[in-house]
Amino acid sequence: MTDRAMVIGASSGIGEALAHELATEGYEVGLTARSVETLREIAEGLPTRAYVKRMDVTETETARDAFRSLAGEMDGVDVVVVNAGIGPGNPELDWEPERDTIDTNVRGFTAMAVAAMNYFEQQGHGQLVGVSSVASYVGSSRVPAYYASKAYVSNYLDGLRYRSRHLDADITVTTVEPGFVDTDLAGGEFWMCSPETAAELIREAIEEKKRQQFVTRRWRLVATALTVMPDVLKRRLF
Repeated sequence: MTDRAMVIGASSGIGEALAHELATEGYEVGLTARSVETLREIAEGLPTRAYVKRMDVTETETARDAFRSLAGEMDGVDVVVVNAGIGPGNPELDWEPERDTIDTNVRGFTAMAVAAMNYFEQQGHGQLVGVSSVASYVGSSRVPAYYASKAYVSNYLDGLRYRSRHLDADITVTTVEPGFVDTDLAGGEFWMCSPETAAELIREAIEEKKRQQFVTRRWRLVATALTVMPDVLKRRLF
C-alpha cells in the first residue's frame, strides 16, 4: 500500500524539499500553500502522484475545510507535516509583524494540528510532524513573536503527544527543531544546512517515528546549552 503524506506549507524551502524527498521515496504527496500556481509547478516535477490545494492557515476555518477536502481527494493520509510559518524581523516591535507571526505560527499551526489529530483519531492511525525551531529554547529581542511562537509549537506538540498515549489509535507526534536552514527565514550562517539536508532528516524521523528531530543533529548541543544557560548570559546574547 502506498504511503500518503500531506505537506502544509510546501511552496518553498523545507516544505518544497520535503515534498521532493518523500515523493522520491515513493510517497504520494498532498501540497498546500497560498500559491496554487507554485504548487502545480512543484507537483509536475515529482515522480509520484501529487495533489494540490490552496490553503492559507490564517484563514483557520477555510483551511480546516481544505485539509478535509484534500485528505478525501488523497483517499487517506498517513503523515501530515505542518510546516507553514513566518518569521519577520521586528526590532522596532511594531504590532503588525507580531500579529501576523502569531496568526500564522500559533493560530494557523494549531488549527491544522487539531485537524490532523482529529482525522487520525477517526482513522485509527497517523503521524503528525510539526516544524518548530531551536529558537523555541530562548527569547529574542529582534524577533520576539517568532521565538515565542516556536516555543508554543514545541510545547503544543508535547501536549498532543501525551494525549495520544491515552487514545485507542496508533498516532505518532514528531517535533522537528531546525537550526539555521538556507531558506528565506534563515537568520545566520552558523551550522547552516540546505533544505534538502533538512528534508532528508525529516523523512528519516517520519520513517523511524521519532519523538524529536534536530536539524541538523548537532543543534541538540545548542538546545541543551540554552536550557541550562543562566539568564544573565541569555540577555547579553539575545
